[in-house]
Amino acid sequence: MKTKRITIVLGCVFSGLLAAFLLHNSLGFLSNSGSSHAQQYLNQETKDFANRCPEETIWIGGGTFRIGADDQYVEEQSAEDVSVNGFCIDKYEVTNAEFAKFVEETGYVTIAERPLPAEEFPNLSKEQLAPGSLVFVPPSGNQPILELSWWKWVRGANWKHPEGPNSDLSGKENYPVVHVSYEDAEAYAKWAGKSLPTEAQWEFAARGGLKKAIFSRGNQYSADKANTWQGLFPVYNEKKDGYVGAAPVGSFPANGYGLYDMTGNVWEWTKDWYRVGHQGKAHKQNPIVNNKSESFDPREPGVAKHVIKGGSYLCAPNYCSRYRPSAREAQAPDSGTSHIGFRLVKLPGDPLT
Repeated sequence: MKTKRITIVLGCVFSGLLAAFLLHNSLGFLSNSGSSHAQQYLNQETKDFANRCPEETIWIGGGTFRIGADDQYVEEQSAEDVSVNGFCIDKYEVTNAEFAKFVEETGYVTIAERPLPAEEFPNLSKEQLAPGSLVFVPPSGNQPILELSWWKWVRGANWKHPEGPNSDLSGKENYPVVHVSYEDAEAYAKWAGKSLPTEAQWEFAARGGLKKAIFSRGNQYSADKANTWQGLFPVYNEKKDGYVGAAPVGSFPANGYGLYDMTGNVWEWTKDWYRVGHQGKAHKQNPIVNNKSESFDPREPGVAKHVIKGGSYLCAPNYCSRYRPSAREAQAPDSGTSHIGFRLVKLPGDPLT
């Protein structure tokens, strides 16, 4: 249905077992301690892989952490002692310039640039089938503001024209690419010889080595630490962080692992299919919800969605407030918007480029 296309809605592991696992699997593991950065246990194979991290990526040694949070939104309800193996992850969100190189070399056409398939929407006119995407448009006037009314379907909006056909990327080469669907992000990842991160990988990296902190850089929210909305959303942005919309990647301080914009700026796609909470993940190694049939969003039953992470420049203390590592949202895989982008990871099994 059309909604599916354009909707936005809005362990314990004992030390002996751990040692045996490392011995037999030759995988890096990181064990969290009380400090902000945990000790890394790396065998030679993992060290070699860590040294082969592509340019502009950071090696994350892997480890165990509590995914989610029990004192925020219900969809974040946590699971303890979730573990991930080591991986390389992009320091920055994928930029317009990087995506442009991919398109130039492959001729790829994003979903937002393709018309809606007439066979799926036989009751729509040719005009209604025209390519487009969802753009944030601040409400105006003194009329009551309906939930999500600030999102508009704009014909001609896509990654090259983020605000609509009259906009372009001039001066925004180093901004995160947006209006990319899950399919688009996967196509780029394949071309780059990388992968989209799992939710567990993404959240572990976003925490920056801090064990139980609310934010990527501690327990205190600060407007100058991430690109978020200051003021009364969606009508007034005080712009205390210097930006109304997206910002060039790396404009705000990195977290403890040297990663930029893990929270704020734009949401980021992950591999996981969305369901409420983290049930079934406790004490699991490299957990992932990879079965589409398991996806369930109670706000829109019947529409399978992926997890997006990190919040965006539209997240404000009075609305959303998902600029936290544990925060998560659901997004239909064929729907891009003006505030969703992505970054990638490099794993031992990924193809060489």
